[in-house]
Amino acid sequence: MVEVSGLPAIRHWVFDMDGTLTVAVHDFQRIKRDLAIPPDDDILTHLAALPAEEAAAKHAWLLAHERALAGAAQPAPGAVALIRALHAAGCRLGILTRNARELAEVTLQAIGVGDVFAREDIIGRDEAEPKPSPAGLRYFVERWQVDPAQVVMVGDYRFDLECGRAAGTRTVLVNTPDNPWPGMACWHLADCGQVLAAWEGNQMSA
Repeated sequence: MVEVSGLPAIRHWVFDMDGTLTVAVHDFQRIKRDLAIPPDDDILTHLAALPAEEAAAKHAWLLAHERALAGAAQPAPGAVALIRALHAAGCRLGILTRNARELAEVTLQAIGVGDVFAREDIIGRDEAEPKPSPAGLRYFVERWQVDPAQVVMVGDYRFDLECGRAAGTRTVLVNTPDNPWPGMACWHLADCGQVLAAWEGNQMSA
């Protein structure tokens, strides 16, 4: 794990959703099989390259599949407490997900933090080019009128880290015990509960 000094100075937080704020339930290999996508292809990239009619049909299937998961979402360890603590401290909070915005809203309600995020601060795959593109983070930088270095991207996968590095923000990796992307995360912590503990500890010692 990486030293967490510096967390208290950051007041602009952007979170991935599935697998970061929620317990990961998506079976991506099953989705690829059902949509006839090669195992090594990225789902959204593959769909974007298809003819319009075929892409629309497969996007509709994907949306229906994700909708079935969204309402039953469970919070990841420490996620709700971290979001509530940051919100209470006046930090700016955003969601940047490769899911659809409408389903992100359902998911956030399901885990008990739907009241925290303004709709304009929930960016899905239709509002910005999906991660690892930095477009979504650049949206937050412009919206919040802040230097990218004062923003942190929190996620559980390399796309989150690549997105953050490309946008010039800080990066936090959670829920990934054995970090397979060394050097890409500014901080690597077990889960959102440890992020909160480190943040609170630094607040007390500041």
